[in-house]
Amino acid sequence: MTENDFSRLEINLPNCLKNYGYFRSLLKKETKLLVLVKANAYGHGAVEFASLMEKAGADYLAVAYPVEGVELRKAGIRTPILVLTSGTDFFDEIIDYGLEPGIPNIETLAEFCKVLEKRGLKDYPVHIKLDTGMHRLGFMTSELKSLADYLGNCTAVHVKSVYSHLSAVDDPQCDGFTLGQIEMFRTNADFLVKSIGYRPMYHILNSAGIERFPEYQFDMVRLGIGIYGISVLPDVRLSTVASFKCKILQIKHLMPEDGPVGYGRYGQIAPAGTVIATIPVGYADGVDRRLGRGAATFSLNGRRVPTIGNICMDMCMLDITGVDARVGDTVTIFGEDPTAAELASILGTIPYEIFTSVPRRIERKVVNI
Repeated sequence: MTENDFSRLEINLPNCLKNYGYFRSLLKKETKLLVLVKANAYGHGAVEFASLMEKAGADYLAVAYPVEGVELRKAGIRTPILVLTSGTDFFDEIIDYGLEPGIPNIETLAEFCKVLEKRGLKDYPVHIKLDTGMHRLGFMTSELKSLADYLGNCTAVHVKSVYSHLSAVDDPQCDGFTLGQIEMFRTNADFLVKSIGYRPMYHILNSAGIERFPEYQFDMVRLGIGIYGISVLPDVRLSTVASFKCKILQIKHLMPEDGPVGYGRYGQIAPAGTVIATIPVGYADGVDRRLGRGAATFSLNGRRVPTIGNICMDMCMLDITGVDARVGDTVTIFGEDPTAAELASILGTIPYEIFTSVPRRIERKVVNI
């Protein structure tokens, strides 16, 4: 039994594989495909999703932090794992669990080489991050000579790939900037390759980049939000992978004299009465408090029903007046209807945040529908 046995996030296996096949179809046969499973696989369940991607044939997985990679290794995942934000405090764990760190600066490289040399290791795979304009992490152009010199004197590491990140590839108005990033990446990566004397993999495309600029796929691409069902192309409808569902705990028929519903007494009862259903998810489960008071509607037995009153920490109430429903019936918070994108629009955010807001106490369940 899970902590919240009345709710679950269903992962639709066939739809996941459809999305994987769509992105794979945009690539050359020889291009490698890395799938991002950081942040608990964008909220979808890291171990469950990594296992699916391993079976689907992903060449690489990527996580944000070492602890995420360690979790996958302990669960039996064998696919190569790139740690995008390796830091400098967990190099022993990275080595012990066969993870491959992203290296964004000389300080990180120097510290990692010290640990490798102390352990007598050589040619350990690392991935060099270049800053081509996002200015978050990575080597600037002015730092490449120092990087090349350092790599030339450090036999403890072997550069497995050189990569960068596109900051606005989803926005056609920024295409000039995006193409400039790609050209800078190619130029700087080529400089580094010439200096170290061997050719690692190149990769810069994310999900939006795969869809909009597949001609720049280089040796590998990084598939993130796309595998989870979100496309940047208006004419492409990817398959919904995650459906957040729960069961009704209780149903009440209230009249005005019974008083309002919920904290703050914001849920007003209609003159002819209101039927409310209480469900076991709240803002601690990723149902943002701003979705309360009728701002959002969820799906119940083929009908949309609005929230009523404030969202609580572990529960919220729905106005189900006129809907045939019973205790134990299923309510869909997001999935096919409503979509995560719809909830994101209500909140003025992006689907990423909707997905990643669902905490681990909600069971992830892979379903073969």
